[in-house]
This record gives sequence, structure tokens and C-alpha cells, in this order.
Amino acid sequence: MNSLRTRFYRDKINGKFLGVCAGIADYTGVDVLWVRLGTVALTMMGVGFVPLAYFALGIFAQKKPGHLYADSQEQRFWQGVRQSPTRTAREVRARFRDIDRRLADVEAFYVSSNPRLSAEIERLR
Repeated sequence: MNSLRTRFYRDKINGKFLGVCAGIADYTGVDVLWVRLGTVALTMMGVGFVPLAYFALGIFAQKKPGHLYADSQEQRFWQGVRQSPTRTAREVRARFRDIDRRLADVEAFYVSSNPRLSAEIERLR
């Protein structure tokens, strides 16, 4: 899990102040509005470490590279990897099984409608 896509980054492009809330939203997949509201609510309730943690992350966290994700689908995939790697691995395996099954169906259809190809395949076995 040392990939550049599984690390926490501040998101200065989508951020308002230091990009910490936008970075948390990007990392977790939660809408940035809810992260900001949670941060403000915790600060107003007197949880003293929230502003300190915010500024510490704003100072020490790296900025998000601009080329990190190719598109939004890739971004959602990596958010899923960060949230639950085992579930994501199961989903990827299931997709490959589905592709393999569909490919076998196409092969069976093509071979069954082409007797010469079917005979050639049987001869190779």
C-alpha cells in the first residue's frame, strides 16, 4: 500500500484555505461539504485538537500531484482501495471472472457456428 494513490494529500485545487478538508474528502470518498461541516462543528463544540490537527496537516502534508488520477472513475477506484482493500480485490476478481465467462461465451458461439474452426481446435487438442 505504498502507492502514490493510497497516500493522504492536501488538495489545494479544491480546497478553501489549506486544502486539508478537501484532501480528507478525496482520501475517504466523502463529500467535501460534509468534511468541512464536521470540522467546523467539532471546532465549535470545543474539541481543541481539531484546529491543531488541521494546521499540522496543512503544514506537513504534501500537496496532491496534478497527475494523480486519469479520470473520476480511477479516483473512485483508489478511494475504494483505501477504504477496503480486500473488498476492492474481490470486486476486481469478480470483474475478471465475468470477463472470462463472457469471452468463453463468445468463443463458444463463434466456434459452434464455424465447423472448420471447431475441427481445427479439436485436432490441436
